[in-house]
Amino acid sequence: MATMSHWVHGARPRTLPAAVAPVLIGTGAAAQIDGASIPRALLALLVALALQVGVNYANDYSDGIRGTDSSERRVGPVRLVGQGLATPAQVKLAAFGCFGVAALAGLLLLWLSGARLLLVLGAASILAAWFYTGGRRPYGYLGLGEVFVFVFFGLVATLGTTYTQALTLTGAAWAGAIGVGALSCAILMANNLRDIPGDISAGKHTLAVRLGDVAARYVYAALLAVAVQCVFIAGHTTLWALWALPAFALAIRPLRALIAGAKGADLIPVLSGTGALTLVYAVLLASGLALGG
Repeated sequence: MATMSHWVHGARPRTLPAAVAPVLIGTGAAAQIDGASIPRALLALLVALALQVGVNYANDYSDGIRGTDSSERRVGPVRLVGQGLATPAQVKLAAFGCFGVAALAGLLLLWLSGARLLLVLGAASILAAWFYTGGRRPYGYLGLGEVFVFVFFGLVATLGTTYTQALTLTGAAWAGAIGVGALSCAILMANNLRDIPGDISAGKHTLAVRLGDVAARYVYAALLAVAVQCVFIAGHTTLWALWALPAFALAIRPLRALIAGAKGADLIPVLSGTGALTLVYAVLLASGLALGG
């Protein structure tokens, strides 16, 4: 039986910066035009965290019942279904429970903000979270996972946060959305780079599998470069946005590990390091945008 510790690790805490970061940046962009709302920001954060944990449990469930997460193939975090720690039904219930929390918080957020047109995007976010690895033809198995992450944990999460507070979008919000989307994709790329051998044997054709080990490492570096460029673009709206540049000092160790050819479990620090970079990037960029208001 899974313990509380197993459930916490099964939620994959290293991925949570990808949920927190867009809300911080979206709120910073709203503050830049004096439109920030702490209650709405907190609701947006709850939506993002619930979706992130929900998609992690859904991924655990779907990969587990397909045999993708069999213990001899995988490294990294706890797999509740794959390691027999919880039944598939329990993990599926946890996933849908998280999606339910996200839906309720999202409905309250839209009601408070009056941005009811975003209801369609909210529903699409939940469907995309499930079909990432769920259903008969999960798009995560087709190499489209990064597209989902960029769109929903980059553009939708960031711009949705800004819009539900300020009821408008700005150039800084778009730059921040693209930048944090790129970093969230880098987190996923590091994760899938680690899992290439197991994914190949399981028939899971992630983008890292399709690109191959070497090309996937170059794409990871390119995603970081996109995030850097977005800081300079945001800097056209306020020089305070450049305050986010020191965050990229945290990219040095992950990049060194990739250049050195780290594989398997040795890529876990790359994953956690990229998560830390994403969170610090968001904190600094959000504070810079707010100060530039």
